[in-house]
Amino acid sequence: MPNANEDPQPRTPAQPAKEQLSSAQRRAVSELLRVSPVADDLASRFRDAGFRLALVGGSVRDALLGRLGNDLDFTTDARPEDVLRIVRPWADAVWEVGIAFGTVGCQKKSRDGGEKRTFQIEVTTYRSEAYDRTSRKPEVSYGDSVEDDLVRRDFTVNAMAVALPEKEFIDPHGGLEDLALKVLRTPAAPETSFSDDPLRMMRAARFAAQLDFTVADEVLDAMKAMADRIGIVSAERVRDELNKLLLSDRPVKGLRLLVDTGLADRVLPEIPAMRLERDEHHRHKDVYEHSLTVLEQAIGLEDGGPDLVLRLAALLHDIGKPRTRRFEKDGRVSFHHHEVVGAKMAKKRLTALKYSNEFVKDVSRLVELHLRFHGYGTGEWTDSAVRRYVRDAGPLLPRLHKLTRSDCTTRNRRKADALARAYDGLEERIAQLQERERLDAIRPDLNGNDIMEVLGVGPGPMVGRAYKHLLELRLEHGPMERDEAVAALKEWAASQG
Repeated sequence: MPNANEDPQPRTPAQPAKEQLSSAQRRAVSELLRVSPVADDLASRFRDAGFRLALVGGSVRDALLGRLGNDLDFTTDARPEDVLRIVRPWADAVWEVGIAFGTVGCQKKSRDGGEKRTFQIEVTTYRSEAYDRTSRKPEVSYGDSVEDDLVRRDFTVNAMAVALPEKEFIDPHGGLEDLALKVLRTPAAPETSFSDDPLRMMRAARFAAQLDFTVADEVLDAMKAMADRIGIVSAERVRDELNKLLLSDRPVKGLRLLVDTGLADRVLPEIPAMRLERDEHHRHKDVYEHSLTVLEQAIGLEDGGPDLVLRLAALLHDIGKPRTRRFEKDGRVSFHHHEVVGAKMAKKRLTALKYSNEFVKDVSRLVELHLRFHGYGTGEWTDSAVRRYVRDAGPLLPRLHKLTRSDCTTRNRRKADALARAYDGLEERIAQLQERERLDAIRPDLNGNDIMEVLGVGPGPMVGRAYKHLLELRLEHGPMERDEAVAALKEWAASQG
């Protein structure tokens, strides 16, 4: 391998790497041709206008992996205004959101055999982009060759192109070989690549998780040495990259890379902070490893696709433990109220990462509620306790079910089975009460207008207090007939003087 401090010379894929390509991978190259009707049509228009066009990056990689979808990335020597002029008469829809960075997006319907497909297409002018030492936005400049464009890409497996319509395979940095070896390397020296765009360090962790690839040693070394550089990247870009990692098939693999390289200390410091020391006198569960296991178990309970709220709640549910850890006189370790502290920490971190208010509220609420089930012990749940559990969870109840079940990581099979049975019992009780009382819409038996009519008062604080009192009665005793509710309200009002 070239010295990590030197720019490697472009290389051609070695013969052994070509031989490693299985027949399935060879057939996957035909995926590039499968999109020919739409790709060739677009390429012909660029050629007729005097420009070049190539399928590039992740589209080529995914085609070789046999997973090319309807999202197609192209690169061209045409400037954005020329791209707009070419695609507007051709595409079904065009958008210019990324035009400041040289990217024009469009949508095109095309027939693939007898099937009609809708392609999401991005065409980006050959470019190079880099951060200076102080800016939080990359500076973009345009290039004149596909080779120059490829060297600026994050990893060699994303630095391959297919020139169209002639379908010439372009691979100056050995991406095909690295794809066969399932390894992530950078086209230029990793220090140069990560200095140009520090977010690429997080992308290394994300692609390792998405593709189950290994990160090359020199890339890992650069990530560790340059972790501080991630601070130049905006919170929004960090958040978006973190989301892609968390929604991948193997997020734990990517999270370990973030922690081991020191990147997590800069973008999500609460995670490495959970690696609490243990000694022979104060043994307790490794909170970091436990949290990663809970995340994996929560993923196993998902239905309907990846759930970012659930995954983040699983990852963050115990982040309050380091701040609440106490060594008791009997040698035990306690973490009293860590769920409350953790909810506040989750809210602060996710807000700093620019998540929406609703998203922050949902994740932090799940963190706050994740111990609620254990607070009731193993005894029989009262109807009142079940109602309050459902009321407090609200629309998050299905996620809370999954998080609570995932939080059991004990190797004691008997204990794990007992907890599972106890939670089965709770869900049965919820279903029974739901059938009788519509728990998902718990309201007092009298509304605000009823309260004002019964008490002969106008809008004001007393109505709110009365409403709260009736809600507590509803939760404690279940539904009441109207006469009972009126009598209870009058009794309460009399007690208020």
